[in-house]
Amino acid sequence: MAEVEIYTQRWCPYCARAVKLLAGKGVTFREIDAPNGTPQRDEAIRRSGHRTVPQIFIDGAAIGGCDELLALEHTGKLDALLGA
Repeated sequence: MAEVEIYTQRWCPYCARAVKLLAGKGVTFREIDAPNGTPQRDEAIRRSGHRTVPQIFIDGAAIGGCDELLALEHTGKLDALLGA
């Protein structure tokens, strides 16, 4: 199974949707709380090049945010990335 990391912040509906999708698939992932102005958010920006959350990484590769995750699921490509 792939290593999955997701940078999130409280009250973010896109973060909640992405976490729900991953959890529903039984994926083990590391959720990193990354509100604005924190070192964790700076790390997410540095790694992804994007300022928004969620930012999702599969085996260290940035795949984007919630929309990109949902698109991968919709096209059937997410399972292959996850090694499922």
